[in-house]
Amino acid sequence: MRLVVSSGEPAGIGPDLLLALAVDPDFTPPAELIVLGDREVFAARAEALNLPFDWPDFDSKASPAAGFRFEHMPAPEPVTPGHLNTANARHVLDMLDYAADGCREGRFDALVTAPLHKGVINEAGIPFTGHTEYLADRVGGHPVMMLVADRLRVALVTTHLPLAEVPAAITGETLAVVLDTLHAAMREWLGTLRPRILVAGLNPHAGESGHLGDEEIRVIGPALEAARTRGIQAIGPLPADTLFTPRHLEGADAVLAMFHDQGLPVLKYAGFGRAVNVTLGLPIVRTSVDHGTALDLAGTGRAEHGSLAAAIDLACEQAERRAA
Repeated sequence: MRLVVSSGEPAGIGPDLLLALAVDPDFTPPAELIVLGDREVFAARAEALNLPFDWPDFDSKASPAAGFRFEHMPAPEPVTPGHLNTANARHVLDMLDYAADGCREGRFDALVTAPLHKGVINEAGIPFTGHTEYLADRVGGHPVMMLVADRLRVALVTTHLPLAEVPAAITGETLAVVLDTLHAAMREWLGTLRPRILVAGLNPHAGESGHLGDEEIRVIGPALEAARTRGIQAIGPLPADTLFTPRHLEGADAVLAMFHDQGLPVLKYAGFGRAVNVTLGLPIVRTSVDHGTALDLAGTGRAEHGSLAAAIDLACEQAERRAA
């Protein structure tokens, strides 16, 4: 099996994480890991961190063998750890394009992404809202962002939107697609006929019977009722402030939150540093880390690679399930 790993923003901690993971005695590569990046960047970072960098070049004609391989994709400008450069923004997306196309064409079995920096890509004049949306544009599908930490799985209806735009983006049609995608993914993931999905409301107290907002009455409630007629066990809309208590989560297979910062703060509090970002609804398998580029840690040796290890292991598991 072959997994392709995009090393993300070269000035961030992506190279650090991969170099450290390769020498971690507790990590055994579950597949052939083809790392995309600039060889000079990795060599310089390895020297700064006093870590080896002796990975062989990726040979597409050879039989897959577990371990690290390298595919050199040069950055246009020199890279300084911790310092963003808009001239290298396209390089980050070129790696992502190569990886996504390779997965779509069957050359790779799954994609794992190290963190990139949305701001510098936009400052380079390239409209960009995030990995999730970009990959959907590239390979098709309706993406659903989900983060996983142990048994807690939190999916999102909307992702990288300003809060003021969230209510208008929550429609019956969107909820139907997200719920169908999440339901199908959980069935495949867990082998459960009717996974139990807890659905948060949008407003405080799930709208308080319309006194704190009526989206639960007008949009979310009817969408959940329609989903239930399709055999989806969608429970809600529930107040988000109590949905995440142990009593409610017991027996739940997934939680569906309405927007990014409704669900992910809880998830990251529960498992930051070992959680995994999974994109559902794509024709390819994609996982990622649960954190950003951490520019202040790049080149220092203080970045922790637990989430990357978990993302690689989960990508391999998902690829095996999909192949089966």
